[in-house]
Amino acid sequence: MSILTTHVGSLPRPKNVSDLLFKRENNEVYEQKYFDEVISNVVYKVVKKQIDIGIDIISDGEMSKISYATYVKDRYNGFAGDSERNPPLDLEKFPNYMKKIADSGGTPTYSRPCCVSEITSKHNSDLAKDIDNLLSASKKFEHKNIFMNSASPGVISLFLSNSYYSSRNDYLDAISKAMKDEYETIVKSGIKLQLDCPDLALSRHMTFKSESDEDFIKIAYENIEILNHSLNNISPEMLRLHVCWGNYEGPHIHDIPIEKIFDVLMSFKGNYLLFESSNPRHQHEWEIFDKLKNKIPENKVLIPGVLDTTSNFVEHSSLVKQRIEKFVNIVGKERVIAGTDCGFGTFAGFGNVDPDIAYLKLQSLVEGASKVK
Repeated sequence: MSILTTHVGSLPRPKNVSDLLFKRENNEVYEQKYFDEVISNVVYKVVKKQIDIGIDIISDGEMSKISYATYVKDRYNGFAGDSERNPPLDLEKFPNYMKKIADSGGTPTYSRPCCVSEITSKHNSDLAKDIDNLLSASKKFEHKNIFMNSASPGVISLFLSNSYYSSRNDYLDAISKAMKDEYETIVKSGIKLQLDCPDLALSRHMTFKSESDEDFIKIAYENIEILNHSLNNISPEMLRLHVCWGNYEGPHIHDIPIEKIFDVLMSFKGNYLLFESSNPRHQHEWEIFDKLKNKIPENKVLIPGVLDTTSNFVEHSSLVKQRIEKFVNIVGKERVIAGTDCGFGTFAGFGNVDPDIAYLKLQSLVEGASKVK
């Protein structure tokens, strides 16, 4: 049995794709038919790239989305204006560095509207087109092991602030009810669903930076409970969850340790858990999984990030092998899939890693996984 490989979902978008996405983002004139053709063609190309490299569990690279969370404003009514920017606490502590990032163009400038009215579906065809593009491309290569990303209620609330619902929980509940159909539609098409949940870690040093760890853990439990409720009709084997502390190069000195949110993560309904374990701030936390291995449910499959997604260093395949083996030694080979720390194209037009290097890193992922005996 060989170690399967996957990634977190987003891949670098070609410039012509990013340009089109920002035209739509900025309400500029564009031709919808041309837009649809470009997205369909680029999904075919990124699917082929993943298969050619040897990635086992592939996605559409989130080609049609401006970002992994704020795309929801294009599918649901209730959002307008702009949300206040809330920089991570670790960057606030180093204002010169934060300014350097902003001045270098390293801060995405996409829209983050607020929730200003009831959230309802726009009933457009965005999701149907995404599903059709991924299914069509994967069928051409007879590749069935596919997944699609969707934003969790918690991460939507993190980036799109609430100025309509009376409480945070009411807002989360409204998002959950709206997103439930998206979640179920993806799975009914035969595609595994990945819930992107940086809210379970990143929001600790963003939205809830003034709270105690104990209070934040209560908030995280509320988020996962609402998420799980929205997934009631979906089999655990079709569900993946991704958690991270922010896909940016920074000190990350205020990241909540994974040990403190471990039980929250393990309470996710689905079988597959993707998490960071290669960047310098979290690379040591494989020890936490070893220490708490008796608390890992038997149905859980660990998908540790064995590639850093903020650096242009290409990890040697032998290092990738070593990182995978740490988790194999904890839960066994059949319960480990090799993944990435985060996405390579979290926001359209932005990303520290050069697109060609990103795919070279994925090649190293495949080579490293093949070395695990």
